[in-house]
Amino acid sequence: MRRRTASSVPIEQMEKGTGKNHNTRLCFLASLSVFFWVLLLYFHFVVLGTSNSNAIGDSLKLQPSNVITDSINTHLPDPHQIQSDTHLGTTQKYPESEVPRNTHLKNIPAREPQKPGNYPKSRQGGSGEAKKETKKETKEKEYPSFMRALRTVENKSDPCGGRYIYVHDLPPRFNEDMLRECRSLSLWTNMCKFTTNAGLGPPLENVEGVFSDTGWYATNQFAVDVIFSNRMKQYECLTRDSSIAAAIFVPFYAGFDIARYLWGHNISRRDAASLDLVDWLMKRPEWGIMGGKDHFLVAGRITWDFRRLSDEENDWGNKLLFLPAAKNMSMLVVESSPWNANDFGIPYPTYFHPARDADVFNWQERMRNLERKWLFSFAGAPRPGNPKSIRGQLINQCRSSKRGKLLECDFGESKCHSPSSIMQMFQSSLFCLQPQGDSYTRRSAFDSMLAGCIPVFFHPGSAYTQYTWHLPKEYTKYSVFIPEDDIRKRNISIEERLLQISPEQVKIMREEVISLIPRLVYADPRSKLETLKDAFDVSVQAVIDKVTKLRRDIIEGHTDDNFIEENSWKYALLEEGQREVGPHEWDPFFSKPKDGSGDSVDSSAEAAKNSWKNEQRSQS
Repeated sequence: MRRRTASSVPIEQMEKGTGKNHNTRLCFLASLSVFFWVLLLYFHFVVLGTSNSNAIGDSLKLQPSNVITDSINTHLPDPHQIQSDTHLGTTQKYPESEVPRNTHLKNIPAREPQKPGNYPKSRQGGSGEAKKETKKETKEKEYPSFMRALRTVENKSDPCGGRYIYVHDLPPRFNEDMLRECRSLSLWTNMCKFTTNAGLGPPLENVEGVFSDTGWYATNQFAVDVIFSNRMKQYECLTRDSSIAAAIFVPFYAGFDIARYLWGHNISRRDAASLDLVDWLMKRPEWGIMGGKDHFLVAGRITWDFRRLSDEENDWGNKLLFLPAAKNMSMLVVESSPWNANDFGIPYPTYFHPARDADVFNWQERMRNLERKWLFSFAGAPRPGNPKSIRGQLINQCRSSKRGKLLECDFGESKCHSPSSIMQMFQSSLFCLQPQGDSYTRRSAFDSMLAGCIPVFFHPGSAYTQYTWHLPKEYTKYSVFIPEDDIRKRNISIEERLLQISPEQVKIMREEVISLIPRLVYADPRSKLETLKDAFDVSVQAVIDKVTKLRRDIIEGHTDDNFIEENSWKYALLEEGQREVGPHEWDPFFSKPKDGSGDSVDSSAEAAKNSWKNEQRSQS
């Protein structure tokens, strides 16, 4: 308004003072009018417009479009992201538009949704909430592969989201070459027949009607290496893109490797393949992402075969699990260490390997309806060389009881070596005694549960702290626990103890055991169960959960500063969300006193050696 008032002064003066004609005045007024409108438009568009555009720009920056973020995959993978081709065994770099597709495996998404909340750096000085978010984003940028893998969980249209597995394409010396040289895998057993049928061994004939007509094989108890690897080939969520993998599988036949050299070979020979493997893995780009903490492998042997304590030639096993790099990996073994955090127990293989859900359902129904004439039974041999063993007392109680059944195992011909005889006895028993074997565990525990027989354990390391992925933490739901000292020192009657359990409770417990059967058996690797999850599926999912939790802890800055590795067995028993451990009723079972009066790593290694002596005996 002030501009318009100021401009009117000279107009009035001209009207009063001069004698110019009317046309000149009109031209001057028109020019002045144009000048006014130019000033007005300049003020509106330049001065005010700049201020408004800044405000609008800031608003847009603070409000990312949900439409674009949610419905359009606009964020391409980093063009420098390494894509690994396991089929070719090579590592290549691809541009964004040429991420490779696997024709045999699940298609790998070439794009991923734009990350929400990707705010500009100008927000970093904002509110506490903004600072917290920015700090988290900074962590995410440090681990881009974590975020690619973790974001697959959010893609609800992808059934494999959060479940992808990348498999290293190892040189054949780490696996297939061992199968070609199968006669060298054991001094006393011809393992060639046990590596047939994808590791299941020769089929069992159902002459006595103990088995079902299909799905039964003479499976060696140490064959998990090859069974697991062959099952992995059928896994529905394999990927060639390691950056979206929830975990990375290493198909090294660790159990077969050490089996070749346990007797009559020096420590250099025993360690050679393990050192070679670690060297190969550490040169791979996939290893560098987490230093191997997202890697896992399987060994169908007890952990003590891989935990040599010294470099003395007469010490047992190799040192695979003590190698610094291997300590970062997860190793799945049929018996784990209660004092170490890098191994996890998975079931021994049984004789049953179903190809369809119906095979499992039919077997479960048959186990429910069996007539069981024996209150309890035991299949095994005494351990006269082990003063701590309670097997001799169990055998005596079986012999002296009219409700007990004994299947003695010793040198030479024995029904213990007959799968039909073993399963027939278990199917006829309500309870099956499962003391420690040469080490904490034994295959017989899984054979008995497969038969619907309620296991009776005498040491928590035989099952409760071992197979926490596969068995309920509430062990009283499916088993009976009688501490070894009750037998060794107090000589309680097993028969009287079991008779205290009501028939109704026995029925409930047996149903729980039967319901566990699917997750305790390994399905036929050449087929796929439709809906049921077998021991392989349970194990893989547990590894994925472990790696996913670790990645999220890293992103969120969580640390386990108070973790005590020697208490590893206690952490496995914690409920979801718990982190701290304290005194436990089972502490005496896992103590490592210096006077040698309790369990120790040394005695467990000796037990591993004894297990091989007994394997020799069982084959004689």
